[in-house]
Amino acid sequence: MGRSRRTIPEELLLLALDPATGTTAQPQSLDLGLAGAQLVELALAGRIAPDGDRIAVVMPRPTGDPTLDTALELLRRRGSPVRAVHWIGGPRLGLRQTYLTHLERCGMVHAVAGQMCGVLPTTRYQATDTAISREIRARLDSAIRTGVPPDPRTAALAALAHAVGLGKHLYPGNEGRSSRSRLRDLIRHDPMGGLVAHAVMDVQNGVAAQPRRAAPAAAGSGAGAHGTGGSGRRTSVRGGASGQQVAQGTAVMARAGAS
Repeated sequence: MGRSRRTIPEELLLLALDPATGTTAQPQSLDLGLAGAQLVELALAGRIAPDGDRIAVVMPRPTGDPTLDTALELLRRRGSPVRAVHWIGGPRLGLRQTYLTHLERCGMVHAVAGQMCGVLPTTRYQATDTAISREIRARLDSAIRTGVPPDPRTAALAALAHAVGLGKHLYPGNEGRSSRSRLRDLIRHDPMGGLVAHAVMDVQNGVAAQPRRAAPAAAGSGAGAHGTGGSGRRTSVRGGASGQQVAQGTAVMARAGAS
């Protein structure tokens, strides 16, 4: 994979960067979105393919992108297709800092040191070329405004932006309501983008964290107990447990990705 083209994880992160504050919108869910964006990029590169709600490696050859190739190798080591929701909700979160460091090395952003409350050291990231962010945003705006089916990369980017909650960041207020709705509708234009976007939302809603339940004795085998159960895919679990698991996973990946 050549480096002349930005990857979907890079574009998603640049979309989330606030040019005024240098902070990222929706940081916890953004980590999930970046993990999903890696899957989409690997699929577009022909390395993986969807297998129902699972992800299968179809070509283990490296792409040339170290961050993507790390994810590809981890998928390959699984030996069998893995559910997208389990992959995204697993201990590969915290990709935000990994990609921020990567974008800094590539010269797309620069780090600005500061302090929180005058004591704690902080680091903000400013885009070095705002034209890049404007171009990415213009592609989304065009797809929303014209209604013309976007290319797969833009469709997947839109699906992930909606999944991580960037709609209100990109199109705020009542005046942005219709744009947020159309952003959500773009999810249908890319099957892989739709699969991972739904998986990101499932993780946020706690679906991936639900404990497996043994099948009733009368049901015979326990096959039906795998996954989300028989009540449907979009189960919503609200409360602190899911957020705590996301925070814990983020800390794990932050330590793993720092190298």
